[in-house]
Amino acid sequence: MKKVFIQGLGFVGSAMAAATSIARDKDENLLYDVTGIDLDNKIGKERVDAINQGQFPFSTTDKTLVDSMSEASSNGNLRATSNQNLYKEADIIIVDIPLDIDYLDEKPVLEFKKFKSAIKTIGEQVSAKTLIIIETTVPPGTCEKIVIPTLEDELNKRDMSMDDIFLAHSYERVMPGEDYLASIINNWRVFSGFNDESANRCEEFLGTIININDFPLTRLSSPTETETAKVMENTYRAMNIAFIDEWTKFGEKIGIDMFSVTKAIRMRPTHSNIRYPGLGVGGYCLTKDPTFAPAAAEQLFNVDLSFPMSQMTVMINNNMPLHTVDRLSLIIDGTLEGKNILVCGVSYRQDVGDTRYSPSEILVKKLIKKGATVTSHDPYVNFWVEMDQELPREIPSGSNYDVIIMAVSHKAYKTLDIATWAKGSTVIDANMVLSKNQIEEARESGIRVESIGRADGL
Repeated sequence: MKKVFIQGLGFVGSAMAAATSIARDKDENLLYDVTGIDLDNKIGKERVDAINQGQFPFSTTDKTLVDSMSEASSNGNLRATSNQNLYKEADIIIVDIPLDIDYLDEKPVLEFKKFKSAIKTIGEQVSAKTLIIIETTVPPGTCEKIVIPTLEDELNKRDMSMDDIFLAHSYERVMPGEDYLASIINNWRVFSGFNDESANRCEEFLGTIININDFPLTRLSSPTETETAKVMENTYRAMNIAFIDEWTKFGEKIGIDMFSVTKAIRMRPTHSNIRYPGLGVGGYCLTKDPTFAPAAAEQLFNVDLSFPMSQMTVMINNNMPLHTVDRLSLIIDGTLEGKNILVCGVSYRQDVGDTRYSPSEILVKKLIKKGATVTSHDPYVNFWVEMDQELPREIPSGSNYDVIIMAVSHKAYKTLDIATWAKGSTVIDANMVLSKNQIEEARESGIRVESIGRADGL
């Protein structure tokens, strides 16, 4: 079996490790011996230990993913380690190291230090004929301006050159949730190579992992094109979400139900991806990727370009959770000072335990600033890293709170008997969490239930 090393065991790398380890040829023989590598720190060790015990290192509702990880561990072709000195053994290296962005006077600044360090580690060890695939979402120009020069510097020290290895870029479209693993295997992929042979080898590898009969691959001419494709598609989605913000407020003010309006629009095939109202956008990609192109234009290509729509998108989406706070102030007709509030859901999307850039973080911080006492709960999060906060394991009794904000559409909240559980509280559905029946039964029992995107009482 060919040896595949996956650098970085986060939400993408761990899932890619599972997908790669279950790949088989037409005779059902396993294709790859997979090793996942993470840092030698507390978080890295936790991920490594989980995988070595046959467990997926993150909370997930995808049973197929959980079973695949267990199966690969039993088969003996999947393991994890903190040892950074094994890349010389690899036939294929997949890079899943996050690339962050900082802000200097509100201006986005690309932070390449950790990413370059990871690439440097590979360059110090990689053997001839190894295929390196950059799967990380990176700003346009990263492979050309950062990855290749970093690899060249290290290869030259070893009397090697880029001609001795193969380099490709193929961005992930992983979607944690019920179809976590399927979002890798049954999903379209875009790829490119440093040269034709690199692209060919990447295509061959992807064809063994992905169901290319139903989800054909798309080949672009250069890594800069594939990098642009990923950043542009995420920016487009972020803009789509930002677009609904002003219409959410409009619908609430004039007394209509924007969910019904949006649902009617979505019936038209050309508009089927218009977003519904909600708490706001979150997650590691959509919150930062719209800043990648403006930063890359200046830092990597030294060109002066304006990206007003991208910049406006980031601003709108960052402020979107604050609308729920403003709406709450109107609903309770007074100050939030001293109010006891329960926020249900702190992850960035339903049935996922990922709290990075969650809109709930912005919401909770604003509520606290307004003087409220806030308790947060999430069925997939025991410790909220960004808030340095332990969360209750069980859903608290809603009747103990003045206000309950349904922030994330987790399954656990969709089965609640709101009429009983939230007795005496005011409930705000900020993310289309509650069903029509839940709302009607709660209102019949005397509970006030309002929804972001609907006028009061709708």
